[in-house]
Amino acid sequence: MNETSGATTEGTQRYRDRFSHLPGHFRQQQGWWLSSIGIGTYLGEPDADTDARYAAAVQRALNSGINVIDTASNYRFQRSERSIGAALASRFESGQAQRDEIVIATKGGYVPFDGGWPADPDRYIRETYIETRIALPQDIVDEHCMTPEFLWRQLDQSRRNLGVECIDIYYLHNPESQLDAIPHSDFRVRLRAAFEFLEGRVEQGWIQYYGTATWNGYRTSPKAGGYLSLEAVQAIAREVRGINHHCLFIQLPFNLALFEALTARNQRASC
Repeated sequence: MNETSGATTEGTQRYRDRFSHLPGHFRQQQGWWLSSIGIGTYLGEPDADTDARYAAAVQRALNSGINVIDTASNYRFQRSERSIGAALASRFESGQAQRDEIVIATKGGYVPFDGGWPADPDRYIRETYIETRIALPQDIVDEHCMTPEFLWRQLDQSRRNLGVECIDIYYLHNPESQLDAIPHSDFRVRLRAAFEFLEGRVEQGWIQYYGTATWNGYRTSPKAGGYLSLEAVQAIAREVRGINHHCLFIQLPFNLALFEALTARNQRASC
């Protein structure tokens, strides 16, 4: 692993100060100075050429005033995390950047496979997660799982892929996808267990904060099956850790085609 600390106020301010020619580009949240845009790593083929281009893109972003990196364990079958890890290792080893200057976010929840699509996904899931007692068959919903044992495995793998001891923001990835298969009461139990696990990893120093990264959950109608109430999610976090909980981030699509985050008026709480 490279570097043992996560992003800090001092580190992100140091990064910001190198780009003083970009007034208004950095905003402060949770003590960090964050670039107003970040770099994502979702799409692309799971091949060496795409790996190299992603690593180069991350290096270019860090050279250009972007210190927010977003990824997920299942993006390109873990290859996106590993491409970021290669880019960061190069930056750290050359002295061109320090770990405490960069805010790294990743996600867990989907079975990530490893390097590419397996010939028999069901067998892979059975042998990797069910027979090893990481999850029961009913815990996995359309290749999605959020048991503490599953998340432990995913978080540990993400840290190794990225080459860091501490991940700054760890998201549960589209937890609302399970609501198509289980009742809200069961979903709440699963979410609470996941939050308890993540609070423990904050204490352990594996992550600084956690949250929920969603596609439909926070922007759909409260009458829709996959709707997530931010108020209810925060209530679960308070049950687990009180007002000092670390569930302080959400992610949802917001662009010219998907603008519900601004217009829907479907939430009663703010993060």
